[in-house]
Amino acid sequence: MPEEMRFQPRSELLTQDEILTVAQAARDLGFDKIRLTGGEPTVRPELLGIVRGLSGIGFRALSMTTNGLRLRELARPLKEAGLERVNVSVDTLNADRFHRITRWGRLETVLDGIRAAEEAGLVPLKINAVVVRGYNDDDVADLAALTLEHPWQVRFIEMMPFGEVAQFAKEGVVSQEEIAARIEEKLGPLEPVDGGRLDGEARLFQLRGAKAAIGFISTITNPFCSTCARVRLTADGKLRLCLLRDDEGDLRTLLRRGASLEALKQRMSELIYRKPWGHGLPENVIPIQRVMSQIGG
Repeated sequence: MPEEMRFQPRSELLTQDEILTVAQAARDLGFDKIRLTGGEPTVRPELLGIVRGLSGIGFRALSMTTNGLRLRELARPLKEAGLERVNVSVDTLNADRFHRITRWGRLETVLDGIRAAEEAGLVPLKINAVVVRGYNDDDVADLAALTLEHPWQVRFIEMMPFGEVAQFAKEGVVSQEEIAARIEEKLGPLEPVDGGRLDGEARLFQLRGAKAAIGFISTITNPFCSTCARVRLTADGKLRLCLLRDDEGDLRTLLRRGASLEALKQRMSELIYRKPWGHGLPENVIPIQRVMSQIGG
C-alpha cells in the first residue's frame, strides 16, 4: 500500500446486505467458492455477520486472506461463524525485515494468529509470500522450511505490476525457477505434486518428509490464465473481471436503485461474458486504476 493512501468514505462501500445480495447472485450463477480478501477484511466491523451470511448461502468453500494481525482474537469466532480456512500473508520470517516491509507489523503477532487459526480448525492453512528482489528473495528457504515442521502450505507469489509502482514491480519479479533453486540449494529437491498440475492458481511441489506442499503462483513467468474462472467484487461494488486488467462493471449503482436479484444476475452474466482470456502484460498493458491493496488477491 502506498505511504499516502486516500481511504474511501464508508458510504461508497458496499454494505453487508449488498455484499450478501451479490454473493447470492453469484451462487445462483454457478460460483461455488468464495474468498474474502483485502485490503484487509478483518478491519470490517461487521465481518462476522458477513461470514455468517455467506455461510448460509451454500458455497462449497468459504475462505479468507488476511494479514493475520487480528487472527489471534478472531480465529475462533470466524470458525464458529462458518469460515472454513484462511490464507495468511507472511513475506519473511525475519522480524526486523517484517517490520520494515509492513511498516509497523509484528511478526510474532501474526505467527500467534496462525497458531490460533490452526487450533480453531481454519485448515488447511496457507501462507502467502510475495517475493520481491532485494527485499525478501533470500528468505524463501526459511519460509519453505515451515512445511517441514507444520501442516501449512507455503505459497510463493510473483510480484505483479500495478499503477504507479509498475516499474518497481517489474524489476522486483523473482521467477518460480529462481525461487525453487534457492529452496533446493538449502533444503534438497522439490518433488512435483500431482504431476505439477495446477491446484487452483498454484503449482504444488513438496520437500522430502514435509508435512505440507510448497506452491508457486507464477502470474508473470508461468501464467495460468487459461484455467482462471475468477472474478472479484471490490469493496466499492465493482465486478473486476481480471486482476491484471482495469475492466470493471458497476454493481453498486444497480443495487442502490433497487434492482431485483434477477436483474443483478443478468448484469453479472453480461460482465462475466466479457472476461478476457488472459492478462495483457506481454503487450505491456498495465492496470493503472487501482493498486493491489484496493483490489484484494
